[in-house]
Amino acid sequence: FRILQHFHTTAEDYTVIFTSGCTAALKLIAESFPWIPEGTKQPSSRFCYLTDSHTSVVGMRGITASMNVLSVPIKPEEILLAKSRLPAEEQNCATPHLFSYPAQSNFSGTKYPLSWIQDIKSGRLSPIKLPGKWFVLLDAASYVSSSPLDLGVHQADFIPISFYKIFGFPTGLGALLVNNRIAPLLRKTYFGGGTAAAYLAGEDFYFPRKSIAERFEDGTVSFLDIIALKHGFDVLEKLTGGMEKIKQHTFALAHYTYTVLSNLKYANGAPVVRIYSDTDFSNPDVQGPIINFNVLDENGEVLGFSQVDSMASLHNIHVRTGCFCNTGACQMHLDLSNEDIRRNLQAGHVCGDNIDLVDGRPTGSVRISFGYMSSFEDAQTFLNFIIATRLSKSDVEIPFQSVTKLTTESVPDDHLSFNSADKLSRILQISDRELRNIPSEAETTGSWQPPEPEAESIRAAVSETPVPTCRKGGKPITVAKIYLYPIKSCSAFEVTEWPVGNQGLMYDRNWMVVNQNGVCMTQKQEPRLCLVNPSIDLKQKVMVIQAEGMGPISVPLEDSAGKEAVISESKVCSHRVKTYDCGEGIAGWLTTFLGRPCRLIRQSSEVKSKSRQKNTKGLSSATNISLSLVNEAQYLLINIASILQLKEHISARLKEPLEIEELIRRFRANIVISAPESFEEEEWAEISIGALRFQVVGPCSRCQIICIDQQSGERNKEILQSLSAARGRKTNFGIYLMNQPLCSSFSNTLSVGSQVLPVLKENTEIQSPTSSEEKCSG
Repeated sequence: FRILQHFHTTAEDYTVIFTSGCTAALKLIAESFPWIPEGTKQPSSRFCYLTDSHTSVVGMRGITASMNVLSVPIKPEEILLAKSRLPAEEQNCATPHLFSYPAQSNFSGTKYPLSWIQDIKSGRLSPIKLPGKWFVLLDAASYVSSSPLDLGVHQADFIPISFYKIFGFPTGLGALLVNNRIAPLLRKTYFGGGTAAAYLAGEDFYFPRKSIAERFEDGTVSFLDIIALKHGFDVLEKLTGGMEKIKQHTFALAHYTYTVLSNLKYANGAPVVRIYSDTDFSNPDVQGPIINFNVLDENGEVLGFSQVDSMASLHNIHVRTGCFCNTGACQMHLDLSNEDIRRNLQAGHVCGDNIDLVDGRPTGSVRISFGYMSSFEDAQTFLNFIIATRLSKSDVEIPFQSVTKLTTESVPDDHLSFNSADKLSRILQISDRELRNIPSEAETTGSWQPPEPEAESIRAAVSETPVPTCRKGGKPITVAKIYLYPIKSCSAFEVTEWPVGNQGLMYDRNWMVVNQNGVCMTQKQEPRLCLVNPSIDLKQKVMVIQAEGMGPISVPLEDSAGKEAVISESKVCSHRVKTYDCGEGIAGWLTTFLGRPCRLIRQSSEVKSKSRQKNTKGLSSATNISLSLVNEAQYLLINIASILQLKEHISARLKEPLEIEELIRRFRANIVISAPESFEEEEWAEISIGALRFQVVGPCSRCQIICIDQQSGERNKEILQSLSAARGRKTNFGIYLMNQPLCSSFSNTLSVGSQVLPVLKENTEIQSPTSSEEKCSG
């Protein structure tokens, strides 16, 4: 009853069916709606949905298709043009149709009219011209997190909600609110524990429970979490004064942030961000507290969202990136065609990954959103982050603090501000006087035009069969240093020559440290891992591990997986690997040094060739490349010339310049080369070192690990910011390599001083590029 009260309705009109979340509620609707399939004597049903819908809504069409019911996607502009009443005889048709739309877009925060509910149900508005009776599914998951929903006025037939989006807890509980007028029509096929009034095991007899909720809540519901809901609603009301005040508070923060963000310009007048919105953030009834955008460089080119995410994490800011499970809105705002989506998939991009640019075009964006706990300081911290990372001091004409102020003015009753500890808080506003030094949109965009798109990205430019264009002339390129990292995310072990196996350098990242839950630990969570120094003694067949203040401890190189070790499964960057534990001795040693429970595990040699394989672009399709516990590829290569050029940029921003050796160690490469030209390695398709051949599989997009001093474990976020500033649109540094098939008739050893012979990509010239692609290695 407390849930129904929150939505201004009663048990006479609605039934609450508890589910595991909003997605489960949507699946339940698709399975139980009284569809009439194609091929019957009656007119068939249709499932229509707004293209600006969550994946879980669009996914309902998989169920309807299995029932031989057609699905029809409707664009937002199409529904606005659909105001045409059906003839009376067609309105009398009883065929049920379902139209689904979001009360608020989870992509852009656009609020779609709640008046559509009654217009569609009454026949004044028809998604498609088809005889029958329309029912409305209102996806309210995003909307109800910050806005009041009155079901006494807007009586949708189905309303799926997720409670953690309202007050942050519990995460595994949602509900489907069902209008009691449609509830008797719902069909149930499967029946689980607690849903049957009576049934027979020996024959097909089943009688459902009378209560709609009990009929559809299969098994034991999460009753402890359900009990907590009342406390959640009560605390929400006590802290905030109600959803209307949350709506005004969160919108004020979004309006303020949007106003400042949309007015930020580079010195050349180019905008700092491109905001994806259908509104001008002037009315909380049509715009929610969500801002979706991409950051641009001075030339108007998009910075990949993974770079923005990495930079934000250094400032303790959490942003969402990608397409936010809303491909329709993503396509609409980013101007991505259906063919673009297919092409991006072919290029290796899938939902949720970090491939943010394909052929120089964004695959997704960045989203920030405000909740009832958000404050003005949060908004200002975010804006400070954008200004600090994108604008130089000369670009910002006025101090940031003077851009904003809090003012108290008389506020109309329908625009109440948020109720904090002492009554009404102040409304966030930006005065015209304070914005006078920020150029207006009209003043700056008239002369500025974005340049033509750049050439293909590094990874896309590697053709399936690269033309062997060898590097001509110039000084020879040699291997300057070789490093391996026996324990993932621990210190480097430098060698002058080292054997190469099918997974890369022998024993490179064969071990990793995991926490008490078996989750891989990296320097992102535990910077002191860099102070753990492993070394490999091939003669003694042991790995010796040392750290300051600790006695050395050794681990045998011999794989003991076939003896008494228990094989378990672990994850490395979403890849599943088979591992075994290295024992209590080393576990106690690491726990003592790091000051937290942890263990050392090793990849099992018996199953590693099967468990982690990567089909590599440019290699034969039949060639499977086996990986150790690396994130992306077998090798990471960097160039000393590129390090020296980067050092100049970083030194200009730091009080104390970094030594070249320290910079090399921060980038955690396996192979360090000495080449005449900086960044020429980014133009290579493959390389040969002695008898070894390597395929270049893409650039390494750096994360916050390069901010950690590998000698002390101290962080300095300026390093990643300097790299971003120096490289332009991406935080790329270094290239990933994979072994070409090894030839057993030659020595498979990598040595310092060996000559490097690169093969250039087709139709490229040696230069210092400013963009590329993905991920860093641990």
